[in-house]
Amino acid sequence: MSASLTTRRALAAVLAAGALIGAAAMPAAADGHGHGRDNGRNHGRDHVRDHDHGRDNGRDNGRDQGRDQGRGRDHGRDNGRDHRAPSSIAIGEVQNEDGMRGDRFGRALNREWVEVKNTGRHAVNLRGYTLTDEQGNRYRFPDFRLDGRSSVKVHTGQGRNTRHDLYQDRRRQVWDDSDTATLRDDRGNIIDTESWGRRGHHRNG
Repeated sequence: MSASLTTRRALAAVLAAGALIGAAAMPAAADGHGHGRDNGRNHGRDHVRDHDHGRDNGRDNGRDQGRDQGRGRDHGRDNGRDHRAPSSIAIGEVQNEDGMRGDRFGRALNREWVEVKNTGRHAVNLRGYTLTDEQGNRYRFPDFRLDGRSSVKVHTGQGRNTRHDLYQDRRRQVWDDSDTATLRDDRGNIIDTESWGRRGHHRNG
């Protein structure tokens, strides 16, 4: 009987010790679980803040880049205006003839001409350049190379083109007593004009 009682007491002591150990371990586990949950919340909040910070940086960078590109376009336009070189091609003298209606052979048409000159040192190909009057009559230059410091007369009538004379091959007068000659380059840009009338010649270029 005494051996059995001793055994039961020992078993009870072991069970009690185990219960105490288990009770002590549960708060620790609970604390660890709560700590992990808090870390998760904090990490999530930090991630959201980082995401918002990145979004704000992206907006700022985008606005700054847009402003920089706008400044670049403005700078390019300003440079284009500042570095635009004037053309060396210009209108020189103009001669229009009166009394051509009685000319049976149209010889007087070749006494009507507009001079185009190259004030630069280098030759310029006038192919595609145009010469027009106020009524819209247009002469398009052929493949013609105008040397530097030289000029060519564009006659209204018919003839054979040379280094110093070109012909529109027309059968009627183009330039009136009061008119404007407009010279454009091969891109359609006006590079020079010359007007004349009752008060004489007047340059607008």
